[in-house]
Amino acid sequence: SGKGNYDVFPVNPRHRKVFDRPCVSRVQEIEKVVDMAVIATPIQMVPELVAACGEKSIAGAVVVSSGGRESGAKGQAIEEQILAAAQKSDLRIIGPNCLGIMNTAVSLNASFAHLTPLPGNMAFLSQSGAVCTSVLDLALQENVGFSHFVSLGSMVDVDFADMIDYLGSQRSVASIVMYMEDITHIRNFMSAARAVSRIKPIIVLKSGRSRAGAKAAASHTGAMAKEDILYDTAFQRAGILRVTEFEELFDGAQFLAKQQRPKGSGLTIITNAGGPGVMAADALASYGMEPAPLSRETLDRLNALLPDNWSRGNPVDILGDTPASAYIDTVQHCAADPETDALLLICSPAGTMDTLALAELLIPHLQTVSCPVFTAWIGGDNVAKARQVFNQAGIVTYDSAERAVRAFKNLYEYGKNIERLTQIPIRTDTKLIIHRDIAGKIIQNAMAEKDTCLLENTAKALLEAYGIPVNETKIADTREAALEMAIRTGFPVVLKICSRDIPHKSDCSGVALNLNTPEDVKTAYSQIMANARQHFPGAHITGVTVQSMQDRADFELFIGAKKDPHFGPVILFGMGGVLTEVFKDISMGLPPLNRMLAAHLIGKTKIASVLKGFRNIQPIDMARLEELLIRVGRLMTDFPEIEILDINPLMVKNGVLTAVDARVFIAPASVPSPMHLIISSYPWQYESLGETVDGQPFFIRPIRPSDADLLIDHFHSLSSRSKYMRFF
Repeated sequence: SGKGNYDVFPVNPRHRKVFDRPCVSRVQEIEKVVDMAVIATPIQMVPELVAACGEKSIAGAVVVSSGGRESGAKGQAIEEQILAAAQKSDLRIIGPNCLGIMNTAVSLNASFAHLTPLPGNMAFLSQSGAVCTSVLDLALQENVGFSHFVSLGSMVDVDFADMIDYLGSQRSVASIVMYMEDITHIRNFMSAARAVSRIKPIIVLKSGRSRAGAKAAASHTGAMAKEDILYDTAFQRAGILRVTEFEELFDGAQFLAKQQRPKGSGLTIITNAGGPGVMAADALASYGMEPAPLSRETLDRLNALLPDNWSRGNPVDILGDTPASAYIDTVQHCAADPETDALLLICSPAGTMDTLALAELLIPHLQTVSCPVFTAWIGGDNVAKARQVFNQAGIVTYDSAERAVRAFKNLYEYGKNIERLTQIPIRTDTKLIIHRDIAGKIIQNAMAEKDTCLLENTAKALLEAYGIPVNETKIADTREAALEMAIRTGFPVVLKICSRDIPHKSDCSGVALNLNTPEDVKTAYSQIMANARQHFPGAHITGVTVQSMQDRADFELFIGAKKDPHFGPVILFGMGGVLTEVFKDISMGLPPLNRMLAAHLIGKTKIASVLKGFRNIQPIDMARLEELLIRVGRLMTDFPEIEILDINPLMVKNGVLTAVDARVFIAPASVPSPMHLIISSYPWQYESLGETVDGQPFFIRPIRPSDADLLIDHFHSLSSRSKYMRFF
């Protein structure tokens, strides 16, 4: 239905008329060209109807019928039949089990929603029909409009990736908001989202789910790579802003469309009342952020302008009886401060203050400010008109300081996501010497022996091939061999249980440290073997590893990698040692990595601040740590056979980083590199050398974002005639 001038053809074998429209018994009886079908029958009939629509050359169908995969195996089989029928004629399906679709730009309502959305420039996508109706009701209450309103349902065919790709090209769409439960084709989704989020904001509210497996629990990496965190990581690399509440969906779509992105995290809070200013600062602190430190020059100007008892800092409390002119001057002084990346203006009605008049006086000045501006006129009906004039002027406004601070935090995070979105790591830095051939042989030999879990010395050899420093590790299968290796290594030494079937050595008291004498080694060997057999009676035990005892580390870190069945390879970093899974100070990133992405991966952890130096502990060489993460990312990029990789601990002592323990699981790869990645790596395979006809060498490679400045310089170097011939 809708106000568009559409021909509607009811199809039902039992009726001659439906809603006073002539009804035919079969799709083939419709004489005119049909663009879209809406199927609302028992789901058992849908495959046949989809086939009939395909024969009629109908381009798409919305299937609202329920009873598909959500009802069990039988429903799943019917959905497969629906898809097979559609693919025979290239017909696209939305649904089944969906509410339908609405497009206000063309006055189309092909849904059974009880409400019709207001026109707008925001597109909304959802898997859940129930969420659609709730959002529609809330949007009407908040006076929020939509360009498109799409319920995707079971996504048997058309999914989020398809819709993002389509909406990205629609002029009526300024932003895309989504309620998501799952992603069907993550690689397609990332490709579409990374392309569209560069030109239109994408905001997602995703419900949390977890997926666990016995194999995943067999390592530190698998135990911590929870699926919801992987979604967070993927959204960040795709330039998508993730929110946690429906209210944020609407807020996000509006302020992202209106506001420029802040250059930094410095928020200056200006308020006419102390309480709301403190609440805003507290909200900022809850996100790990602080108010901008205003310069001495700005503070001196405010001292000369404001009453003696103003707050003399940020938040800038100008007090309730300060005239509007002083509020305006305060805004201008704070906006000019180099530490101010965004402004938050708070107004709480006090005495005879005219909140509407203040808003109207501020608007012309706020429209000339070069940084993002948020306003919070706190209250109900008394200040509603002021918020309305802010909205009409294109200035973001809220009814609480906390909501405004959350919007700033989201805008800042969105800007960082977009910044990371443009990072395309090159295949390798010329300084990063790696031996891919050696690593390939190690994996090839292990696969030939059906060795799915590399022994520690083999795992370390693999790491060493990619330039990751390891300590020397020898394997002894008898007490005498352990003693001989200990003497050769030099005391003190460490013995560790060596078994593919024991995931964590400390779980069975399988580690003996600081062994200083031959007797210590013999006793430790016997005890370790006895402990292992007691705790893991069915385990195949190779022996023990013998290593030199390391000095007490400044830090114990953890680097891991896991090939998730949906997200592909994921890199993990955080606090290491036996308490890795207890503290869970872990961040995740998607390979390939470069220095900026590796630095972000480190910076997301709590331990990052300690790594910069703490008390008598020297700061770590961050560039070296970033390089190790890049190397691990490259290893995971080059070898899709690697399922799980653990480096725990990565010991740091006097600036030296060493992988003291390592564990690697491998399995046959289902696809070759780089098809296992959800973010395409730099296409090095298209690089080539050539020669001109007169023998001059040249190098051809794909373009990179970093080439933008070179292209601009090249353009400016062209003569006027060259520019004319190129473009006109």
